[in-house]
Amino acid sequence: MARPVIAVTGPERGAFGPRALVAAAIRWYGGKPVHIRPSEIDCHPAYDGVVVTGGHDIDPVLYAAEPEVEPRHDKARDALETRIIEEALWRRLPLLGICRGAQLLNVCLGGSLHQELRSRRRHTSNRWTILPLKTLRIQSGTVLAELMGGARCRINSLHNQAIDTVGDGLRVSGVDLDGIVQAIEDPSRGFLVGVQWHPEFLIAMPRHRVLFRALVEAATAAAGSRTVA
Repeated sequence: MARPVIAVTGPERGAFGPRALVAAAIRWYGGKPVHIRPSEIDCHPAYDGVVVTGGHDIDPVLYAAEPEVEPRHDKARDALETRIIEEALWRRLPLLGICRGAQLLNVCLGGSLHQELRSRRRHTSNRWTILPLKTLRIQSGTVLAELMGGARCRINSLHNQAIDTVGDGLRVSGVDLDGIVQAIEDPSRGFLVGVQWHPEFLIAMPRHRVLFRALVEAATAAAGSRTVA
């Protein structure tokens, strides 16, 4: 069977490190990563699964909110990834949203975001770090719990926004020690998971690498089903 093609979205320029690590994790489990940039919004290749990577904040106009912080948006990327997410939802493709990818998935399903987190922190630091220095509390009975195991896990933190109102069909599968949403999922759609941390920086740790394994396995199954059909 041919390797499943996994679309990896990102900005027009930059973010080489995170995208390279995502691609490495996908290849590790037998997938074929294909990078898609905003300039390719109308001519991207066919794919069997999606990773929406991290980056700039999402334009609050997408969830009908007024800006509360100094804007740092990428409208072209918002447009690309909104289309990719909507197509993946319509085709019921497996999807992993990372950081802003999880946030945009939530917005595409009617949810909203906290535009700043400093004022909402009581037990956790607002410092950004790629190291697994923060605590994830995993909700029992979720896809995330089945994949990662255990009730707690150490994660990194590179975000200044997070999910507020959860989108239609989604459920919270992980929070930090302040109760800030760190993971969402919709088990009715197969593999549809968004995580607020960056597992690509932690791929040496099996508990984080498993997210990419599950994505590639789901994409392989989806591609096989379409081939038979």
